[in-house]
Amino acid sequence: MKAHFEITHRDAGSQARCGRLRTSHGVVDTPVFMPVGTQATVKAMTPAELQELDFSLLLSNTYHLQARPGVDLIAKLGGLHRFMGWDRALLTDSGGYQVLSLAKLRRVTDAGVEFQSHIDGARHFLGPGEAMAMQRQLGSDIAMVLDECTPYPCAYDYACQATNRTLRWAGLCVRQPRASGQLVFGIVQGSVYADLRARCAAELVRMDFDGYAIGGVSVGESTALIFKGVDDSVAQLPADRPRYLMGVGLFGQLVEAVARGVDMFDCVLPTRLARHGTAFTRTGRLAVKAASCKDDAQPIEAECACYACRNFSRAYVRHLLQANEILGLRLLTLHNLFRFRAFIGDMQAAIRAGTFDRFREQYRGVDLEADPAAWAWKKEATGAGPDPDAQRMGSGKEGTA
Repeated sequence: MKAHFEITHRDAGSQARCGRLRTSHGVVDTPVFMPVGTQATVKAMTPAELQELDFSLLLSNTYHLQARPGVDLIAKLGGLHRFMGWDRALLTDSGGYQVLSLAKLRRVTDAGVEFQSHIDGARHFLGPGEAMAMQRQLGSDIAMVLDECTPYPCAYDYACQATNRTLRWAGLCVRQPRASGQLVFGIVQGSVYADLRARCAAELVRMDFDGYAIGGVSVGESTALIFKGVDDSVAQLPADRPRYLMGVGLFGQLVEAVARGVDMFDCVLPTRLARHGTAFTRTGRLAVKAASCKDDAQPIEAECACYACRNFSRAYVRHLLQANEILGLRLLTLHNLFRFRAFIGDMQAAIRAGTFDRFREQYRGVDLEADPAAWAWKKEATGAGPDPDAQRMGSGKEGTA
């Protein structure tokens, strides 16, 4: 077993487990949910507030940081941790998801991806060497290999080509220099095809990565197909390395993925939907922006201990949203992130106590499918790509939506 990851508890009735992932900026207890800070910030939140909520790992995006303000500038100013004022662990996505999300602004070859900037139209090239060099400059604790994320639906022939390209790039990425203490994760692709996922996972394992991500899911397919992709991938992955399901973030989905042996997650939903007036609660979502909350004196969620629920009513938060006051977005974002962190903490506790089966039953059928509004990212992501938050909705990364 590699020294950076230790499994501490296993559930007797499923593949759920708790672990400790050691990084250069502290230990991360798993299962873990990463708030998404694509552009070196989790929207509407300060780093101090995220630490108060006890998040230990954030995600940022290499492509967007290279586009603005530039990786060289961030490195000159001391690296990504210092630049954004975050002294805990950071994971950087390689930019491979933009192969999908900026489909109209890029050209894919076996050498890499040529992008036209969604900011100023400038041309950029991203290959395996460039992706790893930029993440080395950023100094992230976990760097992701460059991969090609395929859309849904995707024909078998193209999925096969993309899988082969992903494996070729992974083999180049794993040989690149790293920042001190930096871990590198491979990414399993293969669309909805079990044979492609099995082959991709098996070949990545032979490359001996520090962890393995399951990519190419939550790109518009049903939850049943998401879980099929997880099952087809996890079956080939070693038990002694962390497993990261990219871009999945609904409570019911997280529980079912953990039951299948997944350890890490990221998604923009808690922050993005907060900015659209929606709160996550233990039993589902609440549209605080709805007229029904206009004179509602209740907190966002009964018995919630977050700052917003301890101090303000639904009516007040709705008023702020209606008035376009920034505080309304901040309060809902704070509440949603508090709820996600509490949810993950409760799931960890259930695994440790041997009661995960009851916890799983509690969330069975809760929030398994995203509402149609949550998939509005697709129209923007496959166009000019002005909204990096929307671009990540299908695979969990965030920007401005």
